[in-house]
Amino acid sequence: MITQSTSNILKDSNWKMILYAKAGQGKTTSIQYLPGKTLLLDLDNSSKVLSGIPNIELYKFDNGTKEGRPFDREHPIEDMNTFLSDPDLKEISKKFNNVVIDNVSSLEKDWFVEMGRKSHNGISNEIQDYSQWTNYFARIVTTLYMIPNVNILITAWEQKIDNELESGQTFSQYAPDVRLKSLNGFLGLADVVARLIVNPKTGNRGAMLEGNNTVYAKNRLDKRSIAPIEEVFEFGKHKPVAKKKEGNE
Repeated sequence: MITQSTSNILKDSNWKMILYAKAGQGKTTSIQYLPGKTLLLDLDNSSKVLSGIPNIELYKFDNGTKEGRPFDREHPIEDMNTFLSDPDLKEISKKFNNVVIDNVSSLEKDWFVEMGRKSHNGISNEIQDYSQWTNYFARIVTTLYMIPNVNILITAWEQKIDNELESGQTFSQYAPDVRLKSLNGFLGLADVVARLIVNPKTGNRGAMLEGNNTVYAKNRLDKRSIAPIEEVFEFGKHKPVAKKKEGNE
């Protein structure tokens, strides 16, 4: 029998995180704050906002040229399979500290478009496509999380879903924009789920790391409930931000 004391488990390395927000709120821009060197798989062609940042490299697909090509959104299944089967991923920690997948909501939509092209009428999705996506997406996330010795960040757009308590009371909650049958497994496998928000008065960005009935979020790595976006990836290095009590200025 081989055992390991939980006192020796490091929380601030090899973490798995989901960052979600409305389109245009700054998910991709936030990638620049990841400590160390980052490999980015750009699924929605939004990486231009990271131009000039030296610690980030884009994953490119072989097209016979030195530069390679970006992710092909018209053939997302083929390119995602190519990425996940890349043998270099097994030793990627020799060069990178982080792997980022930006963003899976775009991948989901492109996947259904591609499957629609393969349908009988060349447009509409067939019933089996939905169950196939659930299984395919689960395999994608599991394979990504099995990449050894690196931090994994997955971004997504946000959606508002309706939940019901045992009492029968219903409430709406913000969550990553992934089909509901895939969502629970996606959220459950992550160490951190954060909702990116922008302060309308200052324009400053921050992340909610603790959930409630209106926002899905969780943080298993430290005790912070919120964090400025510049510090959100610095797990274990900051004291939790104290919540204001009623009546305090």
